[in-house]
Amino acid sequence: MTGPEFALLSATVVVGALLQVSVGFGLGMIAAPVFSLVDPSLTPSVVLVLAAGVTAAVLVRERGRADLRGCGWALAGRVPGVLAGALLVAVLPARHLALLVAGMVLAGVAVSLAGFVPRQRRGTVLVAGMASGLMGTATSIGGPPMAMVWQRLSGPELRATMSAFFLVGSLMSLAALGSAGAVGAGALRSTVLLAPAAAAGVLLARPLARRLEVRRTRAVAMVLAVAGASVLVLRQFV
Repeated sequence: MTGPEFALLSATVVVGALLQVSVGFGLGMIAAPVFSLVDPSLTPSVVLVLAAGVTAAVLVRERGRADLRGCGWALAGRVPGVLAGALLVAVLPARHLALLVAGMVLAGVAVSLAGFVPRQRRGTVLVAGMASGLMGTATSIGGPPMAMVWQRLSGPELRATMSAFFLVGSLMSLAALGSAGAVGAGALRSTVLLAPAAAAGVLLARPLARRLEVRRTRAVAMVLAVAGASVLVLRQFV
């Protein structure tokens, strides 16, 4: 990893962590395309480890506000999704994984813009958890399905519930990827190097929280995610 590449990844992690703390998701959508461009081996494992740390910080900050029952049903659905996602990582070539990352980002943005609001039923949460497990394990982008099904929750409750889900879910995904041999020593070293950037994003979120308008912040996240995914797609064909 060169100096400019490290600077780019660090800046991406800071922005992604800030968004994750502010709106409940965003680190995977922002970081995964950029990480795949710099070094495909960093996705999804490094992004998942960093996301686990950030969501743990959010959970501590919003403690006591999570919908644990809903989170439990979502995690039950995540189990088969995690297994399917680990299988995809094990069998797909790096180029196909990169295109899958880009596709998941663009699909997540499209769903968010469509404004679809499903009813928060047990079956819906199970299916969303399954989709999130597959997407999160294969590409580190598992936020859109859960954000869609839980969007009626208040800000603090949404952030806490999603953080509880993603903390446990990320650990599940990492365990499955480790069993499939998809988490190497290089990925762990990169995680250690980028951990301060994630911490900086978490710390910056608190003083900036009052100035950040949620809708505008999510719009910025969508624009950055689409830009990263578009560059990633073009990179595969140039």
